[in-house]
Amino acid sequence: MDEAREVLVSAYYSNFLDVLDRRRSFLAEFAIGHLGALTVGGLTCGTDVRVRLGELGAYHVNIPLSGHMAWRQGSGAGTLTTPGSAAVYQPCGDTVVDRWSGDCRVLAVKLERAALEDTLEGLLGRPTRGPVQLDPGFDTSRGPGRGWTRLVRAVADDLLDESAMLSGSLVAAPLQEALLNGLLLAAGHRYREQLTDPVAKLRPTPVKRAMDAVQQRPEYPFTTAALAAETHVGVRWLQEAFRRYVGMSPMAYVRDVRLQRVRDELRAAGPDERCVSDVAHRWGFTHLGRFAEQYRARFGELPSQTLRG
Repeated sequence: MDEAREVLVSAYYSNFLDVLDRRRSFLAEFAIGHLGALTVGGLTCGTDVRVRLGELGAYHVNIPLSGHMAWRQGSGAGTLTTPGSAAVYQPCGDTVVDRWSGDCRVLAVKLERAALEDTLEGLLGRPTRGPVQLDPGFDTSRGPGRGWTRLVRAVADDLLDESAMLSGSLVAAPLQEALLNGLLLAAGHRYREQLTDPVAKLRPTPVKRAMDAVQQRPEYPFTTAALAAETHVGVRWLQEAFRRYVGMSPMAYVRDVRLQRVRDELRAAGPDERCVSDVAHRWGFTHLGRFAEQYRARFGELPSQTLRG
């Protein structure tokens, strides 16, 4: 027990560790490594324990791979975290893990406060005030949370390998950046929307108006000239603005919206309720061969497969 406490103090935080289930032996297994401003570990205790930590002074994420963790921080309500989700802790507020089950192996990631907050400010291009208030948990079974968990797990597994490569000097810095950026995309907070779509906030009004026009009437036979006239700008200006702020030309955007409308209609219909060619024509696609190629390039399957699915 004393050795386990010392390891946790050295790698993570000061703590009081209490065994809750005396029927099972305390058998801690810790594999912990450092990656710049991050500490990543795979931890298990072998029996149910309680851990009292006080204020952490850093951001921290626990990802149970098995078992469960019941915890609370500050004046917040108690939370039960199980596989498929992550527990997120703030730098401030007394932290208590009321029960860390003996069968719970957890990936524990400590992130220095300054590193995470500096990363956020760099992504936003402006300063933030005070700590980043992260939501107390996020889903690790899908989306950004799943991708971030896979990366953390790869790092933790690498620490057990005698020929560890991920923590080597050549990859440590970009890997640390990826983990910091990834958490800011996986966890909920007030700045997340700005990180997931930062360019959209900067799009000029004519670009937004053109996009709205296409979304409202995608079946209309738009041309770049028609969109430029509708938004009161020149054709060349609109083309350049779309490439810069949308990442494609105006007509590529029109095609993309129409393809999505075709897909939505095919997915909502039964195989005997719709004909692919009729749906394609309704949304402005007259060359069926070219349409099928564009559809497969966009969605990874033929329109007929979408209809059958």
